[in-house]
Amino acid sequence: MGTSVGIGFSMRKNPVEAGHEAARSALEQAGVARPDFVMVFATVGYHQQRLIAAIREATAGAPLCGCSGEGIIAQQDVAESNFAVGVMAIASDELRFAIASISGIGEGGDVAGQRLAEKIAPLVAPDSRAFFLLADGLAFDFDPFVAAFEGGLAPPARLPIFGGLAADNWASRKTYQYHDDQVLSDGACCVVMSGKGQVAWGINHGCVPVGTKRTITRSKGNIIYEIDGVAALEVLKEYLDEEWAIKWNKATLNLCLGFKTPEHLRQGYEEYFIRYITDKDDRDGSVTIQSDVAEGTELWIVRRDKELMMNGLRSIPRQIKEQLCGDPPKFVLQFECMGRGRVVFKEQERMDLVQSLQRDLGGKVPWLGFYTYGEIGPIRKYNCFHNFTSVVTVVY
Repeated sequence: MGTSVGIGFSMRKNPVEAGHEAARSALEQAGVARPDFVMVFATVGYHQQRLIAAIREATAGAPLCGCSGEGIIAQQDVAESNFAVGVMAIASDELRFAIASISGIGEGGDVAGQRLAEKIAPLVAPDSRAFFLLADGLAFDFDPFVAAFEGGLAPPARLPIFGGLAADNWASRKTYQYHDDQVLSDGACCVVMSGKGQVAWGINHGCVPVGTKRTITRSKGNIIYEIDGVAALEVLKEYLDEEWAIKWNKATLNLCLGFKTPEHLRQGYEEYFIRYITDKDDRDGSVTIQSDVAEGTELWIVRRDKELMMNGLRSIPRQIKEQLCGDPPKFVLQFECMGRGRVVFKEQERMDLVQSLQRDLGGKVPWLGFYTYGEIGPIRKYNCFHNFTSVVTVVY
């Protein structure tokens, strides 16, 4: 049989109708009645439980994993709205997919990483190839999570991790993670992919510095209190427009923090790691990012550059083709930062960029993705967290 993959998409507003339409389209394209695994990305306008129940019904209860996104990227569709759902249905005698999930990741990244590792460890086999991780973008701290997660697995089980953080259409109130019939919040879902397959990927961010080098002078975990001896928020105000106090998410769309890429990753990445500023505290002037940072760390204020982003997206197929060595892709998963969607590109531009990627990697390759609150993808052999970035993952 090999591997059959189908993609379905719907923008119907009724969750049952949308779930059925997307799932049935995916099954029809895959040419199967019951898949071995289902991946789902959806936006948050739906009643999430009804949507997932409809997809589970249409796919005969096949194992399901996924999350909510700011928007959905599918085979011929890019939609950033409250009502959009994409379904990938996979039937294969070459690949196996095992899923696990946890809730309560806001209790601490280290605790969450250890708990998920305990659930994942029995599912990892000698032929396991990759993890796909989907977590709540409002509660996730990557560095302690990945340290505990990898520390809880035997060395042979430390696989490359790909994925994205669940989003909620800029509301920053509640995101969702899907595991079979469950709809979680403050949770994380993980897929272990095993069997006769390999993974190739490409990563690009397209941001440039807008100021001089600065230094973090007071921090704790992923909270930055002071930059150059001044409250972090006061420093950032120099670069923010007048609406920053009432529209924080909008004010920080074009502004983020850049950290020098560590020496051991320089050959496989760009000059800076990018971190989105997820939250602020007006009382102490601190800001929060999605990974830990130590006092004394150098940083740059950076912004997105539209031309660099477009050129960077075009470079991703070249990165991937070097790894494929001519082998045909089975399917593609794309994890795209929500700061690289409609806030930068017009609808036709977004569609043109996605279709250009699809043409370069094979126009008929099954393709599903979502706009995230953070992206996960390896640089060389190190699992890394990214912001304002595109991570395109190809299974072949």
